[in-house]
Amino acid sequence: MRSASEETQPLQWHYTVLDDRNFEIRGRTLFFVIVVFSVLLVVTLLFLYARWVCRYRHATTFPAASTSHAPRAALAPSQGLDAAAIMGLPIVLHQSGDPGDEAGPGRVSGPAECCICLGVFEDGEKLKVLPQCCHCYHPECVDRWLSTQSSCPLCRASLRVDPAVPKIVVVE
Repeated sequence: MRSASEETQPLQWHYTVLDDRNFEIRGRTLFFVIVVFSVLLVVTLLFLYARWVCRYRHATTFPAASTSHAPRAALAPSQGLDAAAIMGLPIVLHQSGDPGDEAGPGRVSGPAECCICLGVFEDGEKLKVLPQCCHCYHPECVDRWLSTQSSCPLCRASLRVDPAVPKIVVVE
């Protein structure tokens, strides 16, 4: 047994007494250290690559997003209409005339400018009419818009039809 005086004395040792063989890394231990380090390095590189890819895609999809101070939710990409829905929109002929004149069937009179390209509508020119709001555009202009957006470019009325909501027909 140790005496009380031996237990209370501080541990005295010198650095030359320390045996270096206890700190050597050999065999399996060295292999596992290298494997763990390699896995951490690969995971870190994959994470950095994923961040770079996301930033690159985000910058090319939304070029104004880097200067905008809008929240990220507002920058979420909206999906456009499918090609069949775009091709199914009605096409009418533009007719300019007196403001009091009534347009005939299949003809539109009114604002004489496409708000997408700012081109003036000519007499007899084909225009695409959006069914929700009756705004008219050049077919090429609005088709390109609707392939990426599902709303009217002017009033932002949604053109997406929700098939999950059943239509109720009342017959009397």
